[in-house]
Amino acid sequence: MARSRTVAHTDPFCPVLDAIAVLQGKWTMQIVHVLMEGPMGFNELARAIGGCNPSTLAQRLDTLVRLDLLARRVETSTPPRTLYSLTAAGAALQPVVGAIEQWGRQHLRKDRVQSVRRAARAARESRAS
Repeated sequence: MARSRTVAHTDPFCPVLDAIAVLQGKWTMQIVHVLMEGPMGFNELARAIGGCNPSTLAQRLDTLVRLDLLARRVETSTPPRTLYSLTAAGAALQPVVGAIEQWGRQHLRKDRVQSVRRAARAARESRAS
């Protein structure tokens, strides 16, 4: 039997913890996943993700651009259009997303996930009223 060990994270930079901190940001993985299909404008991205407040989406996109996971390109058309795409660093998340998808297919049951989502939605609605 393997011994349990505690890892002290005293280094100010820990690649695992820092990557988790970036990727767990609300809507981050959805944005990355959708942009794996190709560049998209803000409204197209908002529709593809669904449910994200526009100001939250704008903030998240700005953060991902600053982290060099996304590139922002303004097309000089009428009206001007801003396109978002994955950078090389963002595209490098493809195997991570693929591994999460494979894990989900193997270990999550659709009916249980839907039940948990319904319960969470009901809890949010009861707090709001």
